[in-house]
Amino acid sequence: MSRSTKKGPFVDPNILKKIAKGKPEELGAIKTWARASEISPDMVGYTFAVHNGRIFIDLRISEEMVGHRLGEFVLTRKFVRHGGKIQKEVEQKAAQATAPAAKK
Repeated sequence: MSRSTKKGPFVDPNILKKIAKGKPEELGAIKTWARASEISPDMVGYTFAVHNGRIFIDLRISEEMVGHRLGEFVLTRKFVRHGGKIQKEVEQKAAQATAPAAKK
């Protein structure tokens, strides 16, 4: 569900304070836990260290990210491929099939 337009976008006040302190080159990475904070045009060029629940992941803000939230670009779950033993056998057969074709 999106936020009401009369309320405006949510940007964490602490992030705004840190951005006001200096230029992107001077500050380095700005640490934040505010994954729900929306990216504003003022943030373009800054680097944020966004917490994913376990570690901080560096995120450099670009023009295309404006309007999205910080948490959208920092994943919280690690994808482990599907399959298991059967999938591993299928991948090995596929690799063997492409190996002779690569030698030619």
